[in-house]
Amino acid sequence: MLISMELFVMLVLANGAPVVAAGLLKGLWSAPVDGGRLWKDGRPILGNSKTWRGVVSGTLVCGLFSLITGLGFTFGMVFGVLGLIGDMLSSFIKRRLGLASSARAVGLDQIPEALLPMLLAMWWLSVSGWVVLGVVVFFTLSNILASPLLYRIGIRRHPH
Repeated sequence: MLISMELFVMLVLANGAPVVAAGLLKGLWSAPVDGGRLWKDGRPILGNSKTWRGVVSGTLVCGLFSLITGLGFTFGMVFGVLGLIGDMLSSFIKRRLGLASSARAVGLDQIPEALLPMLLAMWWLSVSGWVVLGVVVFFTLSNILASPLLYRIGIRRHPH
C-alpha cells in the first residue's frame, strides 16, 4: 500500500512541478519542447505549454522524491520523464484532433501520463498489474475532480 501512495505522489509531482515552476520562474526557460514547429496538418506538434522548464522540473522533482523515499534517483527520473512523455503524447493527440491546449479531454488528459510511468514501476519494482490499475484509476479520478478546484483558486491556468 505504501508503494502505491509513493507512486501516486510521484505522478502528482510530475504533473504539478511544471505548473509550480511556471509560476515561480515566469518566462524563464519557457522554450516549447516542439520548438514552435507545426505538424503536417498545420497544427502545433505539442503547443507552447509543453516546455523544457516543465520537463526538467517534473523530472528532477520526481527524482529527488524517489531518492528520499528510497526508490532511487534514477528510477524517479525515468518515472518522471515517462509521465511527461505521456502528457506530451496526450497533447500531440489533442492537437491532431483539433483541440486547443486548454481543451478538456477526460481520460486522454490523465491516462497516458499515469500509465507509462506505472508500466515502468511494474517492470522496475515488480508491482502488480492491480497496483498499476489502481494507481492509474485513482490518479485519473483525483485529477478530474481536483483540476477545476485548482483552477478556481488560481493554481491552474485552465480548468481541466
